[in-house]
Parts: sequence; structure tokens; C-alpha cells
Amino acid sequence: MYKINKIQKENQRIHRIGKIMSVILYILLIPIILFNFTLIIKSFIHPKETPDFFGYKSFVIVSGSMEPTIMTGDAILVKEVPQKEIQKNDIISFSQGETIVTHRVIEIIEENGMKTYKTQGDNNNTEDRDKITYEQIEGKYQLKINQFGTITEILKSKITLIVLILMIVATYCYRGRVENRKQERKETRKKYKEKRESKEK
Repeated sequence: MYKINKIQKENQRIHRIGKIMSVILYILLIPIILFNFTLIIKSFIHPKETPDFFGYKSFVIVSGSMEPTIMTGDAILVKEVPQKEIQKNDIISFSQGETIVTHRVIEIIEENGMKTYKTQGDNNNTEDRDKITYEQIEGKYQLKINQFGTITEILKSKITLIVLILMIVATYCYRGRVENRKQERKETRKKYKEKRESKEK
């Protein structure tokens, strides 16, 4: 009897751990799936624009022009902001043709009611050749995650989205099977108990 109780307690402990792991998995995966799904949909709707998630965009730094402030391989998050919020010394990400550059605003020039921005990398000796217009700005720098660039690129891919969805489906199916087996064992024990009690009578 002691052994049976010990096994039951161990099974209950494993079951609780499984539930906790499932909850953690959902908490981690669902936001990533929503983020990826939003980016993919927006990239289809507006193929020429950088997709965003509620105004936030992520980029991976591939050059050392902003070191040591932002290092090569860092992932950064920028946010779309009104023009009035772009100030001198702000770090911004902006488009130059097919390239996204992240540099610091070193001067704001206003001519004929129109603002342009001079930029320069913290690690560069000279300012950028071209002035930047507000329309070119992808967003204002918010934060960085050190050396998270590779993981960020993986999370943004369509393959990753499919894998994450499959993981959630597999976890849900596994939990369903465990619950069904638990219910079946419960029913079997109940029937056995009722049968034994009827014989004793």
C-alpha cells in the first residue's frame, strides 16, 4: 500500500511539473508567435516597408560604427516616434536605399520649414555624407540585447513560426493524452472498487 501511495505521489508530482512547464512554454511562445505572425503579414501587405509590431521594429547590428555604445551582433529595438521627439544626440535607425543604418543625430537643420538630420556613428571619425529626412527614419533607439542578433533573425523567420506552432500543438496533444489516460485509470479504479465492494456484500 505504501509503495502504491508513493507511486501515486510521484505521478502527481510529475504531472504538476508537466503543467508548469506547459504554462511556461505557452507564456514564452505565444508572444513570439504573435510577433512573428504580425511581421510576416505586414511584410506581405507592405513589402517595401520594414514591418513593425505596434510601432516597434528590431534590427541586428552588422558593423562596428556605433561601438562601444552598440556592438556588432547586438539586437536593437527602435520605436516609431513623432518628428518632434527626434532630438540631437538621439540614436536612430534610418533607411539608405536597401540598407538600414543605426547612427546618432549630431545636428538638426531646419530650412524652409523642413527638418533634416546630420548623423554619425560613435566609432566613425567623420559624419555621414547624406542628410536624413524624417521619412527615412525607421525609429528611435530604445534598447539593445547584447549579442542577440542571430537569435533575433531566427525568431523572425517563417520556419521558426511554423516550428513554434507545431510545438504548441504537440504540447497540447500530449497534455490531452495524459489527461485521458489519467481519467481512464481513475475510471478503472472506480469500477474495480465498486466490483470489490459488491462481492464483499
